[in-house]
Amino acid sequence: MANILIKNGLVVDTEWTRHSDVLVEGSRIKRIARNILPEDCPENTHVVDASGLCVLPGIIDAHTHYHLVSRGTVTADSFAEGSKLAAFGGVTTVIDFANDDKVSLLNSTKNRKKEMREMSIDYALHQGIYAYRDSLKAELKELKASGVGAIKIFTTYKNVGYLVEKREELKAIFSLCKELGFLVCVHCEDDKTITEINDNWKGEYRPIDHAALRPSSAEARAIKYVGEIAGELDMPVYIVHLSSKAGLETVRELREKGIKVIVETTPHYLLLDKSKLEGKEGPLYVMTPPLRTKEDNEALQEALIDGEIQVVATDHCSFTYEQKMESNDCRTIYPGIPGTEELLPLIYNFGHVSGQLSLGQIVNLLSTGPAKQFGLFPKKGILQEGSDADIVLFDPSEIWTISKDTVHTAAHYTPYEGMTVMGKVKMTYLRGRLIMGDGIYLGLDGDGQFVKAHRK
Repeated sequence: MANILIKNGLVVDTEWTRHSDVLVEGSRIKRIARNILPEDCPENTHVVDASGLCVLPGIIDAHTHYHLVSRGTVTADSFAEGSKLAAFGGVTTVIDFANDDKVSLLNSTKNRKKEMREMSIDYALHQGIYAYRDSLKAELKELKASGVGAIKIFTTYKNVGYLVEKREELKAIFSLCKELGFLVCVHCEDDKTITEINDNWKGEYRPIDHAALRPSSAEARAIKYVGEIAGELDMPVYIVHLSSKAGLETVRELREKGIKVIVETTPHYLLLDKSKLEGKEGPLYVMTPPLRTKEDNEALQEALIDGEIQVVATDHCSFTYEQKMESNDCRTIYPGIPGTEELLPLIYNFGHVSGQLSLGQIVNLLSTGPAKQFGLFPKKGILQEGSDADIVLFDPSEIWTISKDTVHTAAHYTPYEGMTVMGKVKMTYLRGRLIMGDGIYLGLDGDGQFVKAHRK
């Protein structure tokens, strides 16, 4: 593998931003210094002029569902296609998801890893747990040894077998995860609340009705429920895709009691509201939890700026335009949207162009923070000597419009259609290898590696 010297860029870390050069030897960062001379580098070092560009650590999308088999079909973006669109967005690592077969967590993870062998970017995994069983401690020990560091729990979807109903069993799962060092991630919607609303519903089932059928009160109740379990065990809990002001206020109440609640949100809950569910293309915007109100957007935006949210990820779960438009009934519309590629430009444009977030804070939300939470740091999530040379050259001043013609998802649509943003990825390196440069994709199927989590 060739050595690379990236010169004259603005190198961004969570703690500092400075003009520095970055020397990459093989797959790792060898040196970062103010002025590294080409003649002081190994022979055949390729020099890249990053004048006018920001040099960022590779972005980590901590919540994706590539090649998800659901409801008798499969999502639009395969692992190869997901890798490609990620590279265009400066994303060099994703954390995807393995279902629980309720027999062996290790086999569940092994099967997902086998499916992911075509990835051309790096990846880690969350492992779902859908049921307590006597073998669970032994299963978790095997799972941890395999390099998985995060568990995912659902407080809804009883109808498809995801819900752990009994509180004592859920608490037992939490307790085992604390003992063995797993981070527990939770999809928070209270199943009982949703069931009662649906059982008594007299209205229609249009896309806009999805917001009323799965209200923010259900999210808040579920956050309170799992937060209190975590508090009883004196352990942290990670809330995935926080969508509402009500949920946020519950997080604050738990934190006031000394409970450690780690919060993830997504660009769509920050920037889109439920008005998108109205009109002919409403089905395109159906996901779970549903889009909320502008008031919810504003509450989450303020929380992000104030440091109350630790991670921004995407929950990328893309169905094609045609798949999404097959139904206008929110019960049967395939739920989920694409978003990995748009993550960095959207958050940069929202946070930094507006002057509300520093570049370092954005790096922390999209790279360093996820790496630390999920045990991938310092291999990932930082530009420092010895870390993987996952590097993004980002033009902070390029203005462009997000559209189905300017992004690369196989869904052939973007929920951010028509948004004009400032900031665009120009080059993406994975472990020292250029996988996207100047609009050309250079990723290699199968070149991605599973990244083992190392959690205390």
